[in-house]
Amino acid sequence: MFSDPVKNLKALGLRENSIVADLGAGTGFYSIAAGHMVPKGKVYAVEIDKEYLSTIKNKAKEAHVNNVEILWGNIEKRGGTKIGDGIVDAVIASNILFQLEDKENFILETKRILKPKGRVLLIDWLPDSPSMKLKGAIPKGKAQEMFEQKGFVLERDIDAGTHHYGMILIKD
Repeated sequence: MFSDPVKNLKALGLRENSIVADLGAGTGFYSIAAGHMVPKGKVYAVEIDKEYLSTIKNKAKEAHVNNVEILWGNIEKRGGTKIGDGIVDAVIASNILFQLEDKENFILETKRILKPKGRVLLIDWLPDSPSMKLKGAIPKGKAQEMFEQKGFVLERDIDAGTHHYGMILIKD
């Protein structure tokens, strides 16, 4: 049912020294996978739920991943990630867009932390997924339009699994 983090991250084209931000990191599936893929880089796992932060910390320790920095932050607020301006090569936004109240500020915060030509891996639930009738699920075209209105360009769509859509967007 869930999307495959490793497969999706491979589509993002991370380098071993990439700086990555997993926004709305949840329990850390993408953060840990990205940590393995960027051994000389860094992964910021940003999450507002403090219980999830300890889960990510424990998973990183178990996986022997030492390059994941766990940050308590609000991804819906400008500056809320606590990440500096223009320092991130790639942002992971997986299964988060549908949950956000302030999608515009989320996109602006994503743009703020990304380097020029930085990339976003956007994965979210298909609104008509039979297994997940989600309140607030955003259709793929609408999600793409929201990012494009804030200065992103679609690089390509990716196959993110049966119940998800996926795309890679570039900060223009």
